Amino acid sequence: MVARNQLLQAPPYPVEQALNRLGQNLRTARIRRNFTIDEVAQKIGTGRRAVMDAEKGKPSTGVGAYVALLWVYDLLSQLNDVANPAKDEQGLTLVAPKQKTRARKSGELDSDF
Repeated sequence: MVARNQLLQAPPYPVEQALNRLGQNLRTARIRRNFTIDEVAQKIGTGRRAVMDAEKGKPSTGVGAYVALLWVYDLLSQLNDVANPAKDEQGLTLVAPKQKTRARKSGELDSDF
C-alpha cells in the first residue's frame, strides 16, 4: 500500500534537513529563554506534543505551530524574508525577459482634449 502523503513519510532529504535544523533552532530558542515545553504550549494554545514535534522537525507538524513558536520567541520578523518575491533571484530572472521595455498607448480613443 502506498502512503497517502509521501511528504509525511519520507520527505526529500533537503526538506528533512531544513525541518530538523528549524526544530533544533526552536529548541535552542526555548531553552535560552528558560521556557519549559508546557509554558510554550500554553502560550501558543496547543498541547505539549505539538511543541515537541516542532522541535523534532516532524513534517506532520502544522506550519501554524512553527510560526506561533517563532512569535513566542520574538523571531517572527525573520519569517518576512522567506519566499520574499523581491529576493527570489530565479523568479526575477525568469520574469525579466517578459517585462515591457517601453510603454505603448492603447488603440482606444480617449476624450482628453
